[in-house]
Amino acid sequence: MKSFSDSYKDAGVDVTAGYKSVELMKAHVARTKTEGVMSGIGGFGGLFALGCKDMEDPVLVSGTDGVGTKIKIAFLMDKHDTVGIDCVAMCVNDVICCGASPLFFLDYIACGKNYPEKIAEIVSGVAEGCVQAECALIGGETAEHPGLMPDDEYDLAGFSVGVVDRPKILNPESQKAGDVMIAIKSSGVHSNGFSLVRKVFDVNEENLSKYYDELGATLGETLLTPTRIYVKAVKSLLDSVKVKSISHITGGGFYENIPRALPEGLSVKINRADVKVLPIFELIAKVGNIPERDMFNTFNMGVGMTVVVDKADVDAAIKAIEAAGDEAYVLGELFDGDDGVVIN
Repeated sequence: MKSFSDSYKDAGVDVTAGYKSVELMKAHVARTKTEGVMSGIGGFGGLFALGCKDMEDPVLVSGTDGVGTKIKIAFLMDKHDTVGIDCVAMCVNDVICCGASPLFFLDYIACGKNYPEKIAEIVSGVAEGCVQAECALIGGETAEHPGLMPDDEYDLAGFSVGVVDRPKILNPESQKAGDVMIAIKSSGVHSNGFSLVRKVFDVNEENLSKYYDELGATLGETLLTPTRIYVKAVKSLLDSVKVKSISHITGGGFYENIPRALPEGLSVKINRADVKVLPIFELIAKVGNIPERDMFNTFNMGVGMTVVVDKADVDAAIKAIEAAGDEAYVLGELFDGDDGVVIN
C-alpha cells in the first residue's frame, strides 16, 4: 500500500509531494556520483566508502553552513537553481582550508509547502555545486513546515565531509615574516553580508531589476551570482607548492577571517591599492554611504580566499591557481606583530 495520509495533508504536509521531489531530483544527484558512493538517495543514511589507500593517516574534516538571507533574493527573482551552489560552496570552501579534499555533501531544505518542481530546482544547484567541488551528494532532507514559514519560502543548509592525510594538514605555525599572502578572486558578494546589502538597496522586485552600467547586469543578477567554489584551485595549489595557510573570506571580511589563519605574533600588511575590489562593492559603499573599514569588515571585497606561501613560491602558486581557472594576485606580506590585518 502506498504511503498517503489525508489527515496529515489537511494539516499542511503532503507526503506524496516529497516522493515526487525525490523522483525529480534523482537525475541531478546522479551527476555527482563518485567512486566512494555506496547508496542511492531515499535511504535513512548515505553510505560512502572512505578508501584512502594512498594516505598514511586519514583525518576526516567536516563543515556546515547555509545560504543566509541571500535566499531572499532568490525568492524575489523566483530563481532557485543557484542557491544550492552557494550552500555547497560555503561548506566545502571551509573544509579545504586545512588542506582537505571534500568527499560528500548532504543538504537540508525546510519549506512552507513542498512544491516538487521548486525543490528539484534547488537540488539541481546543490548537484552543480557538488560537481564543481568534486564531491558526491549522498543524501539530504526536505521538510515541510506549514505555519512556521510562508508556503512559497524555504531555507537551505548543508553539511560536507572531507579527508586529509594527517602529515599534510596545513600548519599555520610554519608561517614567518616575509611570507606572501595571495588573493584568489571572488565571484561577487558570495553568501555573506546580505542583511546589509538588502538594507542598502531596499531590496524588492523593482530594485533588483534595475540595470547598472558599472555592473554590466541588473542588481538582482549580480547579487544572485553563485559563490565561487575553490576546490580545484586549492588542489592544484597543494600539488604545486608548499602552502602554509588558507583563509576563506566570509562574514566578517578581511579583519575577522584572515587572522584565523595567522599564528600569534604575525600580522599581514595589505596595500589598499593592490586590492582588486569588484564593482558591486564600490556600488554598495556608494549607495549605502558605508565607511571603508566597515566594508572590509563585512564583505570579501573581491577576494574569496587568501593563501600564504614562501616568497620564493609566489609565481608557481599563482600559476597553479590560474591553471585551475581562477584569478590570483599578490595581496600582502606577513610581518612580526600583533596588529592582525593592516590595510593602508
